Order: sequence, then C-alpha cells, then structure tokens
Amino acid sequence: MPAKAFSIEDGNANIKSLIGARKASYTDIDLTFANKPAGDVFKKTNAAAVKQAVKNLLMTNQMEKPFDTTFGGNLSDFIFENDTEIDVNEVSYRIIETVKAHEPRAEIIDVNLTLKSSTNEVRVTVQFQVVATNEVVQLEFPLARLR
Repeated sequence: MPAKAFSIEDGNANIKSLIGARKASYTDIDLTFANKPAGDVFKKTNAAAVKQAVKNLLMTNQMEKPFDTTFGGNLSDFIFENDTEIDVNEVSYRIIETVKAHEPRAEIIDVNLTLKSSTNEVRVTVQFQVVATNEVVQLEFPLARLR
C-alpha cells in the first residue's frame, strides 16, 4: 500500500492513515432574544435548535417570507374550519411535506392532532429525529387564533 503524503502543517507526517469523524453540531440564535449578563444573545444548539426551527417553519404562513413563497406550514388555514371538518390526514400530510422540503436537519417520525372543541383549539404533536445525533424530539404546540 503506498504511503500517503501529508504536509508539515498536518502535524504528524508519519501517520499512514488518517481517521476522522466529523460530528455535525447545529447552532441557531435563541429567538426569545433574552440578554446574557455580558450583553450577548443566547444560542440554541443541536436538538433545541432544530426544535425551534421546526416550530418556526410550521407556524409561518406561506408568502410571509420574502423571496421564498413556499416556505411555511400554512397551518393557519385549518384554524377557521369547524372542528368536525378538520381533516387530520391533510394537516399531518402538510406538516410532513413542509418539514421534508425545508428542514433537512429533522426527519418526521409521527404527527398527532388532538381536537378540543370546548376551546376551539387543535393541539399538534410532532415527533421527529435530529439527523446528526439520532435524538428523538417531541414538539407540541396549539393551533388557535389570536384575539
């Protein structure tokens, strides 16, 4: 087997094989914009960053993001339906397709919807796997209109 040639900057040039593992880490700005004591902004990392990104993606309506008209889950379309008319399969399909198209860091495992007719609320539970770490995360949020 021929020896690999390494430059002096690589460090130990006597090594015959170079084994490296790159572990992806995800970092996003915390969108609460809470201040650190030093005046900086907090960051979210790995699963928390992906969870925040998926929630923002699903809660955004299409046409809200300039220059990317397909970005967003557009789930507010279902808010004004009667609770007997909400098609659970259609909402689940829209969530799965939106995450698949716009968030490559997450892989959807399951989507559950709970209808609460007394409060006119739809509770959405999305379970997904973070691609880099294989960590399973559960995101729960309500679909309800604001007053």
